[in-house]
Amino acid sequence: MKTIFMLAFFFLLLLMVEAIGENEKGCARFTCGNLDFQFPFFSTDMPSRCGLFMMNCSVHEIPEIQLEEKGKWYKVKSVSQANTITVTDPRLNQSLETGSCSDLSSFSLPDSPWLEMKTLYKCNNSRIRKNGFAYANCRGGGGGSSLYYSDLGDKTGCSAFNTPESWVIPRNKNHSNVNATFSLHLKLPRGCFRCHRQGGECRMNKDKFRCVGATKEPKDYHKEKLKLGLGIGGSVIFIIILVALFIIIHRICRKKTGLDLISRDNSDVEFSHVFFKIPIFSYKELQEATDNFSKDRLLGDGGFGTVYYGKVRDGREVAVKRLYEHNYRRLEQFMNEIEILTRLHHKNLVSLYGCTSRRSRELLLVYEFVPNGTVADHLFGENPTNQGYLTWSMRMSIAIETASALAYLHASDIIHRDVKTTNILLDGNFGVKVADFGLSRLHPSDVTHVSTAPQGTPGYVDPEYHRCYHLTDKSDVYSFGVVLVELISSKPAVDISRCKSEINLSSLAVNKIQNHATHELIDQSLGYGTNEGVRKMTTMVAELAFQCLQQDSTMRPTMEQVVQELKGIQSEEQKCQYYNCKEETLTPHPSPPDWGEASLIKNMKFPRSPISVTDQWTSKSTTPNTSAYDC
Repeated sequence: MKTIFMLAFFFLLLLMVEAIGENEKGCARFTCGNLDFQFPFFSTDMPSRCGLFMMNCSVHEIPEIQLEEKGKWYKVKSVSQANTITVTDPRLNQSLETGSCSDLSSFSLPDSPWLEMKTLYKCNNSRIRKNGFAYANCRGGGGGSSLYYSDLGDKTGCSAFNTPESWVIPRNKNHSNVNATFSLHLKLPRGCFRCHRQGGECRMNKDKFRCVGATKEPKDYHKEKLKLGLGIGGSVIFIIILVALFIIIHRICRKKTGLDLISRDNSDVEFSHVFFKIPIFSYKELQEATDNFSKDRLLGDGGFGTVYYGKVRDGREVAVKRLYEHNYRRLEQFMNEIEILTRLHHKNLVSLYGCTSRRSRELLLVYEFVPNGTVADHLFGENPTNQGYLTWSMRMSIAIETASALAYLHASDIIHRDVKTTNILLDGNFGVKVADFGLSRLHPSDVTHVSTAPQGTPGYVDPEYHRCYHLTDKSDVYSFGVVLVELISSKPAVDISRCKSEINLSSLAVNKIQNHATHELIDQSLGYGTNEGVRKMTTMVAELAFQCLQQDSTMRPTMEQVVQELKGIQSEEQKCQYYNCKEETLTPHPSPPDWGEASLIKNMKFPRSPISVTDQWTSKSTTPNTSAYDC
């Protein structure tokens, strides 16, 4: 009986595969170097209709990519499931290494409708312009070629060129370096994938998407083939399905009713639709990658599991989150994080590489490894060599990138619900990667709030959410307000060594700002007392944090408004650079240690953060608050 059923099933399946996949013939997935690719990428031995970006896999071990037809070749470093590619411009890299870099406009990226880029302007010195800036490792020998501008009103005498979003590396004293390795986010219309499946080519004409070459005739022919297959196998399959259902129901009734809840959910995990969007890792491979989950590889404790450093077989460095055993709520958060990360695509959100299957001994999540630790590590971690390394310019960039990621979440109807400095990771360029979505919730746009029991980390929880059980996107705004105060004060969100009314940093900040004592809140090592520009900008950020920390959520700004306000404050910093404001007087700090495997793991062990205001929490310097109005 089973044999007949399988034969009929596969007969129908073959007809469906042939009908659906005929137009994709010759456009299959392919391997380039150590990376796997599919549409919108295609290799040099495929027809051009197979993709938008040509890959060269035969010349070098490192794959190369063209960002436009017959354009320059760039070396590909990595590709994430979030449609983000990291590439290196070998020409710019050589120019930076030889010190011959003087005019960045010659390294302009192609004007592609499929890539997200920003525009810079290079102007002559015929007249003085405001907001000009230069890059420390790429200066001209004269003629003003090293001065660049953004957001120019009058562009007379200026030439525009395209740059990636992540082109620079922040430095001390308001300077930045050009980075020859950068990330590019692909922005493809949803219809482009459907066009590809129908054998067509995606094109843009005056900012409007067109599908060229996809015909209806093959589709109608395929439908006839599907109908034929259904007609032949339909009657046989119908009878077999009835018998199969009877057998399945009979077996289910015989099963024990007292099965462990975790085991049931664990066995269903692989059938969740989110599993089909990310790669599956074997438990053995992740066990080897983390040296059998060695304590020496421990990076820290997450909300519902421990995180280990590892290196998988293809050479990628990863962070492996290990689910705590025998806890149903942790399993829900595990699945929640998979679903959230597979539907979101933003450069400032951590990338999920994959997970284990239901047959694995344990449920594990595999993330990209973010080498520079968390913002909390650098602000007040246990390693004193890292504390104070973040300059004011770097802190402003961290604030803007974090706010942009949260604004993107809110636009996608998602509330993070656990925004804090330990969940803001920093990559090699000190760019932000927001992490830990185990507590995130879907917030439909047609409702005012979601009613749920308060969860989060003490010191960051929205008091209105804690009091009324009403979760809104303004709850994230409150938590981000606490993060802003941490960035300007270098103080932790909760510290029991402070006086009772100031244990919570939010209460301390509101009190200082209301009483016009902002100078007692801001970290003096940032140059507050010696640099007028820093004093002005840190005060503006403090005022913005004060708006975010309002008890009434309706009085708080939206995250999109916060982003715009922060960018406006940052523009003040660029003005300061142009007018040669007095440089920051900073307490000298050593460069961060070599973030190699051994030293990284050694320097990243911090006290475990609680996952809920009701969880038991022990810490040397922090404690949970039972109510937002206790202090």
